[in-house]
This record gives sequence, C-alpha cells and structure tokens, in this order.
Amino acid sequence: MRIDLNADAGESYGVYTYGHDEALFPLVTSVNLACGFHAGSPTRIREAVARAKAHRVAVGAHPGFPDLMGFGRREMALSPEEVYADVLYQIGALHAFLRAEGLPLHHVKPHGALYLKACRDRETARAIAQAVRAFDPGVPLVVLPGTVYEEEARQAGLRVVLEAFPERAYLKSGQLAPRSMPGSWITDPEEAARRALRMVLEGRVEALDGGEVEVRAETLCIHGDNPRAPEVARAVRRALEEAGVEVRAF
Repeated sequence: MRIDLNADAGESYGVYTYGHDEALFPLVTSVNLACGFHAGSPTRIREAVARAKAHRVAVGAHPGFPDLMGFGRREMALSPEEVYADVLYQIGALHAFLRAEGLPLHHVKPHGALYLKACRDRETARAIAQAVRAFDPGVPLVVLPGTVYEEEARQAGLRVVLEAFPERAYLKSGQLAPRSMPGSWITDPEEAARRALRMVLEGRVEALDGGEVEVRAETLCIHGDNPRAPEVARAVRRALEEAGVEVRAF
C-alpha cells in the first residue's frame, strides 16, 4: 500500500513570507504551488520550484480565484469561460518556471474556494477539467471523491487522483466542514496522524456532524497555512511509515 503526502505551498508573495515551505518540503512527496492569483509571485514561484527540485518533491499547479486579498478563499461568480482561462493561464505560468528547471508538471489541484465550488458546481468543475485537458491530457487532476468535480474530471478523460484531508474535518455528506465551524481545523499533530491512518487503512473517518464518512484517498493534503503544518506532516508521515505504508508521489 502506498500514499502520496502533499502540501499547499509557494504561498509567499513579493516581500511577504507565508507558510512553512522550508520545513515542509523535506517531509512531503508532492507540493501544490500557488500560481500568482490567490498567492505567489514570480520571484517566489521561482524560489519554490527551486526548493522542490532540491528536495526531489513532485510539483503540481495550485490555481485559484484571482483574490490576493482573500487568499482565494472567497467564492467568486466567474463564468465557465473565465474559470477555464484563469486555470489555463496559471498552469502556464508555473510551467514556465518548471521548464526552466527541467522539471515536469506533475499534477493540477485547484485551491480554496475554487476547489470547493468545483465540488458542487458542475460548470466550474467542467471548465477546470477542460483547461487541464487543453494544456496536457496526460496531467493528473486531484479531486475530492464523490463529487461532480470527480465526475467531470473522469468525463474529460483525465487521470483522477483522489484526495483526503487529515487536518480538516468532514461532514457526513462527504464535504469538508466550513472553516467557520468549530472543530473544522485540526492542529494537533497526533490527532491528524490518527485520522490519516484511518483514512488510508480503513477508508473512513469521523464526521464533525455525527457518524462516519467513507474516504477514498491516493493523496493526503497538509495545508501550508496550518500553524503547525510541519509538525502535522512529520507526525502523519511517521505514523504511515510505521504502519507499513509506502509514502511517495502518485
């Protein structure tokens, strides 16, 4: 059994440093790098790509809504045509830096509000999938299982990679609990590690609103802005490896 451990990263912007990239990169097997819309800037993208190369970490694009002020976590009423263009534009931006370093684009995973909107809005999901296919139909798309987003990615003929979140709470519907809900954010490393093991070994995890939810995962995400992200990533990886799970990029 194997699992990828990914982190949202490259979220520093200009002179502002954000997240825990330096500590996280040695602990994960893939990263989702911001592409300049919700976070990231040209010099910081270049810096993050170089760091990923140094640590032999697979690099994916993390396109988001054009919302630097809100860190891409506020939903925007973009048309499918705008979503398509924005996603394709951001993939292209990151790809330029990857090509300069001789690295491939490993995957695409939308960020924040764009990701969550795709999970319930079919037109948004279809626009994202079509943008990835237009760039390169061989590039995998990371999705939340059991959503219209997964359905549209498969309909587009893309390789689909199923994702789970050990440091974010779930609702019994299978959706992530809104960040405004108490208990939606897990910062205790050992609790995150326990949840990660259940997700991988049992395919289940407790729901914040009662009961349990089925989880299918090929990659586990650690959010770079989690205040204890490095400790969480270290605890999750240690628990998985001690349980005999091979941790490597998909």
